[in-house]
Amino acid sequence: MERIEHRAAFGGWQDVYQHRSQVLGCDMKVAVYLPPQAASQKLPVLYWLSGLTCTEQNFITKSGAQRYAAEHGVILVAPDTSPRGDDVADAEGYDLGKGAGFYLNATEQPWAAHYRMYDYIVDELPALVEAHLPARGARSISGHSMGGHGALVIALKNPGRYRSVSAFSPIVAPTRVPWGQKAFTAYLGEDRSRWAAWDASELVATAEEKLPLLVDQGGGDEFLDTQLQPQWLQAACTAAGHPLQLRLQPGYDHSYYFISSFIGDHIAHHAKALHA
Repeated sequence: MERIEHRAAFGGWQDVYQHRSQVLGCDMKVAVYLPPQAASQKLPVLYWLSGLTCTEQNFITKSGAQRYAAEHGVILVAPDTSPRGDDVADAEGYDLGKGAGFYLNATEQPWAAHYRMYDYIVDELPALVEAHLPARGARSISGHSMGGHGALVIALKNPGRYRSVSAFSPIVAPTRVPWGQKAFTAYLGEDRSRWAAWDASELVATAEEKLPLLVDQGGGDEFLDTQLQPQWLQAACTAAGHPLQLRLQPGYDHSYYFISSFIGDHIAHHAKALHA
């Protein structure tokens, strides 16, 4: 991992690293915030997955999360949202291709060659973080929108790997909404029976671990009724007896103004689990 950005923040360091991903077959960038405590000890890690169109930069420049990570002694790791490079497949529009990896393993061409963000997030990236940075094996995961979908799905599919999970404005039922249907058709094919493995509202029914889900949703979100529809996750969790704290925040939209308003709550939530 090569450090390409290094900036002081809240007594620690906001860095960006670049590395060659064997899983994705391309060079990737990942943002890492090391709080001041990392100078003398290994710390737990909160992985943040960003949404459509984002890179590793959005969360670190807009969320204000470094302040809370420094307070609680938690490393923040925010990877890019998709593979990148001239030989990586792309598409017209913001909701497919580069910037829209959906945190799954694509099976269809031309996507299958590079779009394996699930394996990257679950296996390759943590191995690099824990080998090269002052990080211990205690992990939590969170994200926004497409990244909220990724955080929920990854936590549900990997019992025992994460101490806690949360999401802002997640796409909780991608098999039922346009964003998810477009991406899943392209990445996974027309057979909808294969889609359920990447849908949080489907996965809670068979989850081996009932890790509590914390979800914040803006009541004024412009995508609430068309793309997000948190009622599907709420119904699935009720039916499965899976613990869910769904907080509808009146007036808030889909932007980082919303995330920055409540990121302190989420980091405190994760820190409690990570330091237990």
